[in-house]
Amino acid sequence: MQIFGFRKGCVMLWDIIRESLQESLPESEYILWIKPLVCVRQDDRLMELAGPDRFFCSWVRDHYLDLINIAVKELSGGTCAAAVLTVADSPVPQLESRRSGQLCLPGVTSHVCKLRSLHPGYTFEEFMVGQSNLLARSACHAIATGDRTFGNCLFINSTTGLGKSHLTQAVVHSVLQNAPSTMLHYLTAQQFSAEMVNGIRNKSMDQFSQKFIHNCDILLVEDIHTLVGKNKTQEELNMILDYLIKAGKRVILTAAVTPNKLDGIDEDFKSRMTAGLVTKIDPPDYATRVNIIRRKAETNNLRLDDSLIDLLAQQLNGDVRKIESAIIGIKAKSSLLDTPPDKILVTEVLSDLIVAPEKLDGKGIRNFIGSQFKITIDELTSRSRKRSVTFPRQIAMYLTRKYTDQSLADIGQLYNRDHSTVLHAIRTITREISRETSVSEQIELLCRKLKSRQSK
Repeated sequence: MQIFGFRKGCVMLWDIIRESLQESLPESEYILWIKPLVCVRQDDRLMELAGPDRFFCSWVRDHYLDLINIAVKELSGGTCAAAVLTVADSPVPQLESRRSGQLCLPGVTSHVCKLRSLHPGYTFEEFMVGQSNLLARSACHAIATGDRTFGNCLFINSTTGLGKSHLTQAVVHSVLQNAPSTMLHYLTAQQFSAEMVNGIRNKSMDQFSQKFIHNCDILLVEDIHTLVGKNKTQEELNMILDYLIKAGKRVILTAAVTPNKLDGIDEDFKSRMTAGLVTKIDPPDYATRVNIIRRKAETNNLRLDDSLIDLLAQQLNGDVRKIESAIIGIKAKSSLLDTPPDKILVTEVLSDLIVAPEKLDGKGIRNFIGSQFKITIDELTSRSRKRSVTFPRQIAMYLTRKYTDQSLADIGQLYNRDHSTVLHAIRTITREISRETSVSEQIELLCRKLKSRQSK
């Protein structure tokens, strides 16, 4: 096959073919769909043509490739066939037709897809599926392929780093690859808001609304929670969603919290956003983390044995971005030291990523109990014998003994009491817990909250 730069024969043959097509096609069609094509490679069996973009090439393949092949075979003696590539797949630096803007079908209003920059690795193939994200992944794939199994509106919520952006961008990648003529808009809520403000300033709100209403088959808006307090933006997006959903268009929205925790969001807007499937992405379980670590290691050409993968999976149990950071750190350190990764190296990398849990002490527990029971430190350390003060004080003493190694005397000093008072408090709370009273449930709840604070 000839290399671009040595394609004189290729150009000459294609020029002849274009002339023959110009005679057989209406002038408008020839100028629009044939003239922009460029021959980039040719040998005895194949002629490769490139167009300005995916949409253009998809249209040419569907409507003109058979006609082109007839001309190619006639002029090559039946030994050669033509194939149409996109400009991204060809070695052509830039085609002339690209510089003049995207070509459109005659009579069809031109549109420009509103897209954030896409991460090349955020595809369905690179997304690790587990129980924590199976429903979200399945729903996104269905929307990308036009499958109505999960409806046409999807709301995904999760904390940061669990894959919301990965899935939404996977939808965009899939649509651009398989249905490039789809009118798609992918942006953040903040970008939507900024663009709307621009439209108000320029008195072009009609054009702004029409772009999302009439020139949109799929709308993806991320970080809906950032619209809290932005009433005008909520109203505008609500109107657009109403039209798109009723028209059967596809919509994906993401947020950092569940819909019922979107305080400051209009109830009608909230109801509209949750008209379809609402699903949450939870932190990946151990098995999924293992799969993610293996894939990330393979992508980075990093060899990790099972024991190191297990160590990473045990320690990195939240944000998936930490896994990526750990793999990159291990790779860098291993390359710098010119040694394969071992437990010591991996542990050193992990120490920079994982913040040591906050150690509970008596003062911290005292502050925690004060905030839970809405009483001040002065009241907890006072001589008051009111039940509203003595009961929280006894719980604080019990929890301090449970979660710290402080002595009875040290605990007593925190509350201006002696060790015998602390011992009495511990026995009182222990007795109440053993009776399975409401105190038992209250203590269990407080313990869970303390453990949660310690693990953050």
